[in-house]
Amino acid sequence: MSARPPVPPFTRETAIQKIRLAEDAWNSRDPDRVSLAYTPNSRWRNRSEFVEGRTEIVAFLRRKWARELDYRLIKELWACEGNRISVRFAYEWHDDSGSWFRSYGNENWEFDDDGLMRVRLASINDRPIHEDERKFRWPLGRRPDTHPGLSDLGF
Repeated sequence: MSARPPVPPFTRETAIQKIRLAEDAWNSRDPDRVSLAYTPNSRWRNRSEFVEGRTEIVAFLRRKWARELDYRLIKELWACEGNRISVRFAYEWHDDSGSWFRSYGNENWEFDDDGLMRVRLASINDRPIHEDERKFRWPLGRRPDTHPGLSDLGF
């Protein structure tokens, strides 16, 4: 298993880099790619679901992105210390009936010495929105560097 820089201990700058790498991977909506950032026995709490290991992470993400269509995510640093990073995020998506949502949340991350995430604890709330209330309108995939972040958008 190879290291996934940046590695702990995190500074503000390296935590922001790590967060952007995670955001980019999640915006790819590629479960296999995303899973490689986690230890083979990584533990998650996502809402009320508990996931352990890369195989379960891939299965979870496949279910997620089959339901959460046209998913676009922005993450932002909340705090960091040592091998831990706290993140706030928002993402927009619609279901198969065309109803749009903005999901808000916080994640607490813990990394091993190689920079792989071994713990991910996520709390998330969904808010229905109208299509004309959407703020995340870049083409599917990586958020452009010029697109505003959460603080810039007032979230």
